Amino acid sequence: MPESLPNSPARKGLAFEVAGERLSLQPSGALWWAEEEVLVVSDLHLEKGSAYAARGQMLPPYDTRATLRRIAALVEALAPATVISLGDSFHDRHARPRMAEDDVAMVRAMTDGRDWVWIEGNHDPKPPDDLGGRAAHEFRLGALIFRHEPTTGPARGEICGHLHPCARVAGRGRSVRARCFVSDGERMVMPAYGALTGGLNILDAAFMALFPRGAVAGVLGRDSVYAAAGERLLADTLSAAG
Repeated sequence: MPESLPNSPARKGLAFEVAGERLSLQPSGALWWAEEEVLVVSDLHLEKGSAYAARGQMLPPYDTRATLRRIAALVEALAPATVISLGDSFHDRHARPRMAEDDVAMVRAMTDGRDWVWIEGNHDPKPPDDLGGRAAHEFRLGALIFRHEPTTGPARGEICGHLHPCARVAGRGRSVRARCFVSDGERMVMPAYGALTGGLNILDAAFMALFPRGAVAGVLGRDSVYAAAGERLLADTLSAAG
């Protein structure tokens, strides 16, 4: 069962076990594995705003900086030995040249002095090689395996992203939709961390195939992560949306 953790920089979140490993689900959408000093973020989609602007759809051009600053705050608070960016760190293969030099410097400062692993995603099959860190298709540590896309069938210990999970949760006569973690204790799908990323409801068929026996959503709140399951989870229908 998930368990609330004390309100401190290193423990602010919701405790959850996956394949027997005790993890902390952070309100920012990051995952903290204290025993191994591992910080995990997923689906940053850096430079998504500039990619859309190039096609004539103007979005606020600050998504990369906002995302990186949130990661930098966690790195400062937690001092991880390893950071895993779980794929789709960059919105497309040409994102790196569009990055501002201040943002490049921020990434290099974070990758310096620790093991930073860029997991390959479908948007960035070959992450940039001049920002520090190392690229990998997947990463194994202890009972856990980190990869971008979930595999089909049982996958004990799998930590993945790609699907951008969100939950619509019923409560007090209304519903709230927010990004979330989703897990059955065997595998976990992480929320997208990027500032401009959307999300797929965890009652969608894509999640039902991964969690046929049901799962718990770790829903991101402003200062906490809240566990929700069963009848509290709603589909994205007109009636649910009000």
